[in-house]
Amino acid sequence: MGRPTLEALDDGAGKFGAGRTATTILDAARRLFLSDGLDGVNLDQVGRAAGVSRQTVYNQFGSKDALFRAVIDRHWSAIREETRALDPGSASPSADPTAVLLGFAQALLRFVHGTDQIAFTRLIVAESRRLPWIAEEFYRVGKAPVVEAFTAVLDSLVADGSLRCSNPMLAAHQFMGMVQEFVIWPKVMAIGDALHRLPGDTEVVEEAVATFLARYAAPRS
Repeated sequence: MGRPTLEALDDGAGKFGAGRTATTILDAARRLFLSDGLDGVNLDQVGRAAGVSRQTVYNQFGSKDALFRAVIDRHWSAIREETRALDPGSASPSADPTAVLLGFAQALLRFVHGTDQIAFTRLIVAESRRLPWIAEEFYRVGKAPVVEAFTAVLDSLVADGSLRCSNPMLAAHQFMGMVQEFVIWPKVMAIGDALHRLPGDTEVVEEAVATFLARYAAPRS
């Protein structure tokens, strides 16, 4: 007998419907993983926290590792979809590189401040020492597609003459690094009182844009 459909699942599907059941399970699993780590969580606990049975969790995800993969994928979904929606064709000859860079930086900031990215990154770093696939998955479903989408936009700005850059992928990493160095990594590393001496988000983004354009902006005719 094959795996039952979502609609046929037991108490979870009956209460919430298939889609809402999966969301409820993922929300509960995320909270538990962030609190107790991968080893500290089992499917019984996830089921109780989600208000469904262990069997419902198993039917939908199959294993704790598969559930953790799904949590990672969902964590990145907002920024992934937002950056995929960036239209490389929108970078027409009239496009303003400053506006493009500011828009991308703002998307990064919304992601960092709206998704527990700091706590989640700490979790991934901690678990990856023992299970390297976790870091690989975190990059594969998250940063990799974000960089790819941003690179495509930079490619289009190079093609229309707004930027002069021989390696847009390198440039994409450079720009993201200038932002993340201040808004993510000091908090991941918990640098204490030094956090209060860091520049604010607005200054970080404005300086990153200015630095990027000083290097890559095409000379005006």
